[in-house]
Amino acid sequence: MTSTVQNPILPGFNPDPSICRVGKDYYIATSTFEWYPGVQIHHSRDLVNWNLIARPLNREDLLDMRGNPDSCGVWAPCLSFHEGYFYLVYTDVKRFDGHYKDTHNYLTRCQHIDGEWEPPVYLNSSGFDPSIFHAEDGRQYICNMVWDHRSSEQFFGGIVLQEYSAEQQKLIGPSKLIFAGSELGRTEAPHLYWRDGYYYLITAEGGTGYEHAVTMARSKDLWGPYELDPIKHIVTSKDEPDYPLQKAGHADFVEDESGTPWLVHLASRPLPGTDRCPLGRETALQQMVWTDEGWLRKAEDGITPDLQTKIPYKAQQWKLRHYIYDWNSLKLPDDFQWLRTPDPDAIFSLRDRPGYLRLIGRESIGSWFTQSLVARRQQAFNCQVTTRLCFESDTFQHAAGLVSYYNTEKFHYLLIRHDEELGMCLEIMSCLADRDWMLEFADERVPLPARHCKEGIYLRLDIAGPTLKFSWSLDGIAWQGIGGTLDQSLLSDDCGTGANFTGSFVGMACQDTSGQAGHADFEFFEYLEQD
Repeated sequence: MTSTVQNPILPGFNPDPSICRVGKDYYIATSTFEWYPGVQIHHSRDLVNWNLIARPLNREDLLDMRGNPDSCGVWAPCLSFHEGYFYLVYTDVKRFDGHYKDTHNYLTRCQHIDGEWEPPVYLNSSGFDPSIFHAEDGRQYICNMVWDHRSSEQFFGGIVLQEYSAEQQKLIGPSKLIFAGSELGRTEAPHLYWRDGYYYLITAEGGTGYEHAVTMARSKDLWGPYELDPIKHIVTSKDEPDYPLQKAGHADFVEDESGTPWLVHLASRPLPGTDRCPLGRETALQQMVWTDEGWLRKAEDGITPDLQTKIPYKAQQWKLRHYIYDWNSLKLPDDFQWLRTPDPDAIFSLRDRPGYLRLIGRESIGSWFTQSLVARRQQAFNCQVTTRLCFESDTFQHAAGLVSYYNTEKFHYLLIRHDEELGMCLEIMSCLADRDWMLEFADERVPLPARHCKEGIYLRLDIAGPTLKFSWSLDGIAWQGIGGTLDQSLLSDDCGTGANFTGSFVGMACQDTSGQAGHADFEFFEYLEQD
């Protein structure tokens, strides 16, 4: 019996997958960048359906991203299991622009995947994408790409390896360059494996955009030299510009109980007819085989990632998602995250008004420090989001509403605020891939009765591929549009300048730039994916 799995298996901003297996259980860790808590860990027993079960970097000592620029923060976690412990190695990137990268690498571990992870061990800051290799002799090693700020173009200095001492909780001995990469360049995302007398090294090359590729090499000696795979790149979309699954690269593999290898890798789905990927970089799955010569290949011919992967047993893949979130628990639903701060009590409360999510207005929606924005991933090209907002204000500086958000320079925001002439009103505020963070305001402003604002105004957004429309209602039945059709495709990896490594989120926001910490109460949040 076989099943067909549609890629991606983790849709919507789940990049840089690292996979491990413990018995019958599979775990994938993915990058979260500036979103808090850090690292998403999904679990599956069939490689088909995955449940989010942990975000381990959930304390200030493990992660504090206040001040981190857009698309910095947690890059490329490496998840492994060794002698009763899960190990997580990760980078906290503090700078992106210019020649320098400030990339601090850490290690933490835990006996239970959803438990309390140990205080982090600082490793190094020489580059990003660290991973840990547990050798057969009991030793452990850390490898990462090295960042060379002296270059005017490349910056990627190859893959370095150094031994890690668990007893001393630090790297020991010399750091050695073990792999310079292929001519494609931008060599990163190293993972080491041992099999049948060889050390295998998988890396990503070509940058994380449309030239991305999975590159493989091997050596009889851990310290090299490493022989490049005869075909160099074992999975890539770079030579198929019209293929629906692009940017294939940044991979890791695992063998199931029967010994069959499976590769998980980063991929993106451009909107049809465009090169824009608002869902960000996602995780796909490929069945692999070992050749007689000892190289890893796709089970199907070629190196282009399969849109569908066959699983050798019966499993039904989940389809469209529909969630109605209420706030009857004192724990924020797992689908939601916020930005940068390790202090969620400063930006939201589930206690202050039981049954409501209260956002506490802090800094602007462009802040890299403390802003009140709680959101979940957009995981389908077409979706509808609805909420009901109870809100009072007497200043234009205190606003709240419904937002489609990529980063501080790319968002559409339907907000309620106070206006000196109109009183309470609805307005759309956007930032359209503007690195100068200049805002655009729709011409239309809708006055609202203050009583209805206090009791609750329904807000809705409808995303249909490259477009977004906002609407509102007093009763949740009769809806009125506002602002016309907006360009949702701008909220993608492929618009604007600087780092664009995340994906589009939909959520709730509140600002009070007066400093008075005025609040906003959200009664529910509905997320509905559509064909």
